[in-house]
Amino acid sequence: MNIQLNGEARTLPDPSTLLDLLQAEQLLERRVAVEVNGEIVTRSLHASHVLADGDVVEIVHALGGG
Repeated sequence: MNIQLNGEARTLPDPSTLLDLLQAEQLLERRVAVEVNGEIVTRSLHASHVLADGDVVEIVHALGGG
């Protein structure tokens, strides 16, 4: 399946969840906010949210500071 991730084309196995995508992008240990097709998907739903061909995904890294 083909998706857009932060404006770039990505090909993923079908089916893939958001958790699969985060693992493939090596982001499992990072604090991130995820949006699919303009809707925020909470962390508790990452494992069950199945991506579809053509989805537009935005991942934002949370940065700490002081």
